[in-house]
Amino acid sequence: MQATKLPNDAKAGPTKPEVRAVLARKLALGPDDHFVEVGSCTGAVTIEAARHAGRVTALERKAERLEATRANLAANEYDADVQLVNAEAPERLPEDGDVVFLGGSRNYERVLDDAVAAGYDRIVMNVSRLEVAGEAARAFRDRDLLDEVLCLQMATGYDLAGATSFDADNPVYMLVGEPSSNNDPGGTA
Repeated sequence: MQATKLPNDAKAGPTKPEVRAVLARKLALGPDDHFVEVGSCTGAVTIEAARHAGRVTALERKAERLEATRANLAANEYDADVQLVNAEAPERLPEDGDVVFLGGSRNYERVLDDAVAAGYDRIVMNVSRLEVAGEAARAFRDRDLLDEVLCLQMATGYDLAGATSFDADNPVYMLVGEPSSNNDPGGTA
């Protein structure tokens, strides 16, 4: 596995490496996929996706974060065709995307609606606040999208007086949905 270099800070994020590893499994990107990220921030997820998907579109509403994404992409190797878009989703959400990742909660209900209408195959959302996670789970359920909810909490070991102690990160809630699997009760899609 190739390490992701993030020399440029966006004053938020990045998604922790351990969370990105689980996210990669849930996104299940292949070379024919068009991956869309809503809220690229540092570009950590953008970079990982660009190593697996054929096309990547990263939307970010804050210009300085988009520049951090651009700079961090330049510091890494990847094969995908990557487009960076300075927009607030769901504005400019591509109609031809296959997989969408929501790295934040701004406008998420509108993004879910647009992604479902456009026929996206997989939708994954990370949330760091418990109350928002509950609201997002309800929004996924209301749209018959919710396949899975994960609560990821990492703790990193460090030396404390010659023994190992752990420094815990805040949990991340990951919501995973595949619209087509939930809209075909016979499972023949």
